[in-house]
Amino acid sequence: METGKQYSEEYKKEAVKLAKEIGNKAAAEDLGIPKGTIGTWVSKAKAGEIDKGAGTRTPEESLSLAQQLKEANKRIKELEKKNRHLEEMNEFLEDAAAFFAASRRKSGKQND
Repeated sequence: METGKQYSEEYKKEAVKLAKEIGNKAAAEDLGIPKGTIGTWVSKAKAGEIDKGAGTRTPEESLSLAQQLKEANKRIKELEKKNRHLEEMNEFLEDAAAFFAASRRKSGKQND
């Protein structure tokens, strides 16, 4: 079974630029690739998954990417805070386990 042709990121970037200029169908025909393939690349470029190069994003795309970045940074901070809390809890539990193990050893010696 054939897995399909592999295209370089540079080729995809140029194909997306061409599709933006002349349309997906015309670009696909010019490049000899399926219209669905170029449509997927255009969608991925809009989502920021394919770098279209400097100065090629619309203001809406830039705002969307900025919002995604802001949300991702917020999520990272939340996860870092949760991670710190879990590390503190783990440290406390290790100390508690050591305390109880020591007191058990002590009480075991007293009962001998």
